[in-house]
Parts: sequence; structure tokens; C-alpha cells
Amino acid sequence: MSDAENVLVAALRLSAKERAAVAAALIQSLDEPEQTTDDVEAAWDEEIQQRLADVDAGVVTPVPWPEARRRILAAAKGRREAP
Repeated sequence: MSDAENVLVAALRLSAKERAAVAAALIQSLDEPEQTTDDVEAAWDEEIQQRLADVDAGVVTPVPWPEARRRILAAAKGRREAP
């Protein structure tokens, strides 16, 4: 099992509050230093609006959480599951 898979398995054992804190720290570690919080929030707002528009237009089909979780966990184990 890779380091990333080990970390994911360990993280999934944490409480929801602890997982949220870990996720926030990981996301923050990816931010470029020159980006301001306002820039990041504006970019996420734009991304969210585009994704909602894609769903509304039928361009993409939402996936129920149980199925998405199954796919995510399978991918973390190196398997690709068909939709």
C-alpha cells in the first residue's frame, strides 16, 4: 500500500471534525503564497457556478454520495470502477 493510501485509510478513521481539519490543512498547503483568500474564494465561486450550470444544463449527471464514496475508495486502492 502506498503512503497516500495509508494516510487516506488512517484519515478515514478520524472523526468528521478531525477529517475536516486535515482536509482544510491539506487544501491550504496547496495554495500558492501570492494568492489572497479573496482570490481563492472568487475562483471557487466561479467553479461552483460553472458546475451548477453544467448540472442544470444536463451536461453532467450528479452521483449519489454512496456511489461516489465507493468510487473514491476504489480509486484510492488503485482500482477504477465503472460509473
